[in-house]
Amino acid sequence: MTQIEIGRLLRAGTAGCVVGCRVSQLTAPAFGGIVRIPLEAGYQVFGLIHDIHIDDDGLVRQLVTADSIPEAVIQDNRANRNVPVEISVLFIGYEQDGVVFHLLPPRPPLSLDLIYLCEDDDVCRFTSHGRFGYFRHILRSEELPVGELLAAHLQQASRAHASLGDPAWKDAATRELITLLRDDYPRLMMVLGAIGDC
Repeated sequence: MTQIEIGRLLRAGTAGCVVGCRVSQLTAPAFGGIVRIPLEAGYQVFGLIHDIHIDDDGLVRQLVTADSIPEAVIQDNRANRNVPVEISVLFIGYEQDGVVFHLLPPRPPLSLDLIYLCEDDDVCRFTSHGRFGYFRHILRSEELPVGELLAAHLQQASRAHASLGDPAWKDAATRELITLLRDDYPRLMMVLGAIGDC
């Protein structure tokens, strides 16, 4: 199995973590993608990428004010310097001894733990377990762009399910979101609008 490493953990809490990565690793992770953090034997944490943040530094601040920047300088800045890239992850569940739980993990991962992008089989195994219980972690987050995050996630996860022979997964996920948001009409319309755009 190919494992796509996207970075190492900077800091974590009960509900999520921040991952640091190099610009060269930034081609793999995407907004709404599912990642996994393997810990001790039989235990790993699953999360959803909800923000990718590229900080500036002193040199970048100087370069952006220049009249023109040679392409070689831009490539050198991206390839040879440690451009600070942070990926914020919302925890959506964990796996213990082969059993998937859509609950917050019992303990967060530690600094410098490796984070991997989930392959299609991991995505399908996690998202098809139970009745979409991990949606509640996304929906309870007031500060996140919930509609766009769910739309991006459903697009990526439905692609994984379709590639493994389950094209009906997205319809089932959308029906569950409608059920969960039936008493919050404005939020439901926002989420369905974002899903419709993808």
